[in-house]
Amino acid sequence: MRAGNGKPAGKLRCFFRNRKKEIVFWALIGILGAVFLVSGFMIARHFWEAKKSADTYTRLSQMVEESAEPPAEEEEPEQTEAGRKYAAILAENDDLVGWIRIDDTRIDYPVMQTPENPNYYLRRGFDRKYSYYGVPYAAENCDVDTSSNVVIYGHNMDNGSMFSDLTRYCSESFYQEHKTIVFDTLEQLGTYEVMAVFKTVSGAEDGFAYHLFADGTAEEFEKYVAQCKSLALYDTGVTAEYGDRLITLSTCEYSRTDGRLVVVAKRIES
Repeated sequence: MRAGNGKPAGKLRCFFRNRKKEIVFWALIGILGAVFLVSGFMIARHFWEAKKSADTYTRLSQMVEESAEPPAEEEEPEQTEAGRKYAAILAENDDLVGWIRIDDTRIDYPVMQTPENPNYYLRRGFDRKYSYYGVPYAAENCDVDTSSNVVIYGHNMDNGSMFSDLTRYCSESFYQEHKTIVFDTLEQLGTYEVMAVFKTVSGAEDGFAYHLFADGTAEEFEKYVAQCKSLALYDTGVTAEYGDRLITLSTCEYSRTDGRLVVVAKRIES
């Protein structure tokens, strides 16, 4: 072994040291490769899901446009215009309760509601399968045809879909060009005028629990309107009184933790 001069032993130690470095190197390559593959898969799935979501709602929107054509006289004359307009979509999913649209934005979506499972569509698409994008949905405590206030939730997605375009109402100039919102139910068509746009915080003591108000007394209605107006980012000159019908559109707002951006509008046509 010639332990005296230590050369063979030294070479052996050097061999194992180099071998260890080589193993660590290839292990790191393997880990980085796995991370790359997983990241690539996640990115590809994200784009695929975004396209699938967009294609679904483009198809549904086209169905609405086609159904808006006046029917022949013999075709179900007793059916309301709203019922006829959304009948084909309702046949695909009976959780449908309405349709929300704002001109010049990507907001052109069905509105769902599942009172027995309030957040069902938080992460489900129109086909009831998992979707990161979800579908706009009405709060469980609202009746879309009779409640004084209908709260509708939608995600603020980074690709601009769902309720992301609500954030454009932070600009008064955008509001000036987009004062009305269409919200149809299966019973009646409706046009609403934006009354207030504000930011608040969900679940905080100093936040505004706007989502809890659906119906109430004249005093409660007036208090709700007053609080919306007091938080408003700018004065629209629009207000509401007891007996008016409101919609309250809610999405996330990322300037603070648990932030919410809220757009409240009053029905002016039905």
